[in-house]
Amino acid sequence: MNFEEFKNCGLRKSLDILSGKWKPLILHSLFEEEKVRFVELWRKMPRVSKKVLSEQLKQLEDDHIIQRIEVYNFPPEVYYKLTEKGEKLGPILTELHTWGSELNS
Repeated sequence: MNFEEFKNCGLRKSLDILSGKWKPLILHSLFEEEKVRFVELWRKMPRVSKKVLSEQLKQLEDDHIIQRIEVYNFPPEVYYKLTEKGEKLGPILTELHTWGSELNS
């Protein structure tokens, strides 16, 4: 495989979408619950700054993996949920988790 083929490779695109320290944890949270508020995600990952979490959520949103839902209450609420495309990642991430757990044994 040459560089041009690698540049357009599905594996590279997949890894680009999933790369990011917090993205796997974000996705894990969204697989556990149908929709999650920003502040709930942030509390589950206390070492991440709100700025970094926002950036990673924006990247997942730009890749059509998650959807941002704004509820105009007082105070306003922002929720995130998986898109249909994002839901397809469930079995893949489960397999990666299993594979990674086997490496630890």
